[in-house]
Amino acid sequence: TKVNGGNKPAAVNGSKQASSGGGGGIFASFKSLVGNKVLTREAIEPVMEKMQEHLVAKNVAVEIAKKICDSVAQSLEGKQTGSFQFVTSVVKQALHESMVQVLTPKKRVDILRDVYEAQRQRKPYVIVFCGVNGVGKSTNLAKVTFWLIENSFRVLIAACDTFRSGAVEQLRTHMRHINALHPPERHHGATMVDLFQQGYGKDPAGIAHDAIRFAKDNQFDVVLVDTAGRMQGNEPLMIELAKVKKNSFN
Repeated sequence: TKVNGGNKPAAVNGSKQASSGGGGGIFASFKSLVGNKVLTREAIEPVMEKMQEHLVAKNVAVEIAKKICDSVAQSLEGKQTGSFQFVTSVVKQALHESMVQVLTPKKRVDILRDVYEAQRQRKPYVIVFCGVNGVGKSTNLAKVTFWLIENSFRVLIAACDTFRSGAVEQLRTHMRHINALHPPERHHGATMVDLFQQGYGKDPAGIAHDAIRFAKDNQFDVVLVDTAGRMQGNEPLMIELAKVKKNSFN
């Protein structure tokens, strides 16, 4: 996904205090626009600059923050403002529409269709889970694993978070619970999910490469690659992620 700033919706919608007309958060700077006047681009621009700074400070990628602010500015321009509540309602609607546009895939995504296509080509289908710390990568990976097994695909989990203590053990626990729900006797003796790991402190890109080769040799349909949490501004970790992607999709 293109938008991996790691923000929960609250980071975009602002704090509860701000949304109710309080002093802080993303809406604070919009108070300067209140006053029964027609908004011009010149009046809006300084507020948009502050809004963009706020979004970037909340880990929204600069390019995405600019797109969001441009959308909000277009919605406000030419409006005759009254109360602060009116301004915030316009901004909230513009934020919602902009976020939907940004997060909507530019092409149709059909994972089951793509897995079947990968099977036809005799190679595993690969999904890499990435994002900032604490957004639920490993937990969502387990949910996707269960869904794939429900659709009769064998899954190999690649433990490429070699930094966070307990990351491998967390994946192993997920694997054990899912296999308990889908024991081999329900699938002609086949273990439906397995964990590929090489311990901590190893090269994640190398693990991803080895996991995909192992999956191909052992007839796994899908490889789910778990990665360490990272911020998009951390250049060394983003270079590492690029290596993981290269080894996963080439």
